[in-house]
Amino acid sequence: MGTIRVVCGVIFNEGRILLCRRKPEKSLGGYWEFPGGKIEVGETEEESLVRELQEELGIKVDIGKYFKTVVHNYDTFTIELVAYICRSEQSVCVLTDHDEYKWVEKSELLNWKLAAADIPIAKELCSMDV
Repeated sequence: MGTIRVVCGVIFNEGRILLCRRKPEKSLGGYWEFPGGKIEVGETEEESLVRELQEELGIKVDIGKYFKTVVHNYDTFTIELVAYICRSEQSVCVLTDHDEYKWVEKSELLNWKLAAADIPIAKELCSMDV
């Protein structure tokens, strides 16, 4: 079982945080996540995040500070999920890899059906003043 390195953005816009739902036919289909994607060879985490958010959501972000890394073992793979705090002036996304998105209040994050690797990020966000 290999480890997949993924970077995600905790993207704020007007006090809300962006969650995206994975398409039903994809791995973890129907689960909500902080958007991002796989880090490609030769990319920094930040470069990968900028590229993935542009490709999958059509948005530009200002990447802030590193937030947290979560390692989670799913049944068939392990994910190393690296999260960054981001800001975006754009609130409309053009979806290519997800079937829905929502801007949610920080206090509501744990009410969503989050992918298991994203839950520790949401829990820490809910317990802090970010």
